[in-house]
Amino acid sequence: MTPTDSTDPHHARRWLILAVLGLAQLMVVLDATIVNIALPSAQNDLGFSDASRQWIITAYALAFGSLLLLGGRIGDLFGRKWVFVAGLIGFAIASALGGAAQSFGLLVGARALQGVFGALLAPAALSLLTTTFTAPSERNKAFGVFGAIAGSGAAAGLLLGGLLTEYLSWRWCLYVNLAFAGIAVFGALSLLTNSRPVDKPQLDIPGTITASGGLFSLVYGFSHAAQTSWSNPTTIGFLIAGVVLIAVFVWLQQRVAHPLLPLRVILDRDRGGSYLAVGLSGIAIFGVFLFLTFYLQQNLNFSPVKSGLAFLPMTFAIMFSATTAQTKLLPKVGPRRLVGTGLVLGAIGMIYLTGIGAHSSYWSHVFPALIIMGLGFGLIFAPAISSATLGVEPKDAGVASAMVNTMQQIGGSIGTALLSTLAASATTSYLAGKGTPNPELLAQAAVHGYTTAFYWSAGIFAVAAVVCTGLLRPGVPAGEQVGAAAPAMAH
Repeated sequence: MTPTDSTDPHHARRWLILAVLGLAQLMVVLDATIVNIALPSAQNDLGFSDASRQWIITAYALAFGSLLLLGGRIGDLFGRKWVFVAGLIGFAIASALGGAAQSFGLLVGARALQGVFGALLAPAALSLLTTTFTAPSERNKAFGVFGAIAGSGAAAGLLLGGLLTEYLSWRWCLYVNLAFAGIAVFGALSLLTNSRPVDKPQLDIPGTITASGGLFSLVYGFSHAAQTSWSNPTTIGFLIAGVVLIAVFVWLQQRVAHPLLPLRVILDRDRGGSYLAVGLSGIAIFGVFLFLTFYLQQNLNFSPVKSGLAFLPMTFAIMFSATTAQTKLLPKVGPRRLVGTGLVLGAIGMIYLTGIGAHSSYWSHVFPALIIMGLGFGLIFAPAISSATLGVEPKDAGVASAMVNTMQQIGGSIGTALLSTLAASATTSYLAGKGTPNPELLAQAAVHGYTTAFYWSAGIFAVAAVVCTGLLRPGVPAGEQVGAAAPAMAH
């Protein structure tokens, strides 16, 4: 049975809605990397120190990562259309404030505000996608597009950030969100129908406090480790606090009447395996964008724009594999084989990158790895995001969607700290005992640090392939089978 206008008010407009949701998702994903490219120019303009620079990234990550679960549940409680619109408008206002900032403090505050509204926007977009596309064949196409955006948006951000910074100003890396948000708001107001639960549950205040506090502590702890060390007392204190608060949160969710995150959402094997795949991939993928960007610009002397263009092959590979996997392969083989294969390809691509030298050729040493990893990332993200939200009750769609973004955000924070620390340590060890370093030795030491991070990323992908393949059920889930009855919608 396919939903009709009588059972689903979004049915006739669903493909236009997909375009609006995809644009909103692109805006959020782009923001993870587009600002990175703008940082050196912003630092020169506003005059803040290298030590302070991390807060432009950390402020966004802290607000976004710690409030995602709350943002997802707010959409479930009050209706996703208006939460989605509020997230878009708030994100645009925060971007405008950041673009116009004349001081470091205002820029950091604007980035934190972006994170707050992003935590409303991201889960609302994915949950609207989940509840709009319920017929399996159409769901697969929609999630293929959405997964391609999620997987390739960060690489696109590097290119767009480079273009805007080089030819306009770093401020346009923030102002560009006004155009994205304006189009998306118009589309949302025109196309979306708001729906609220008949029996609106109460908000889980203890769960909200412990979850937000725990996620904040974890993200801050990992970010602090990247800037100081794993043995720093502040790092240790926040990481311990994060683990304790998350443990208390899980304990509470088994005992409160209206849990923020019903454990039924994550205890399903397919959803749990999908969340884990997204989180572990987030850790490993970080090495590509961070260290490979450094390598292209510092070792191969690529400009910001040329560096962004260098990532385009991976973007195209992700788009191809994500849409093909979701529409052609998932209905036949299920998520287990696709996600497992994607994780293995990620490991192979990372191992290939360990062969780079201080002056290697892009086409022989970087390009093939980007293609391999792009194909792998598409196989991971589209099926994993689809499986992570498959079969959830409509009233839980927001918080289930928020878990996808939470795992990606926490994974990125861990990757930032872990891989940066490992690379820095390897670079220092390489220089030890070699006398006064010259430019060539420094270049070789930097590459040694990058390749060490790539080896670790490959190992993380390999572990993820074993664990996630073990968790995900073999075969095709009922909701992914073309021709299967579409689940009932609640409006």
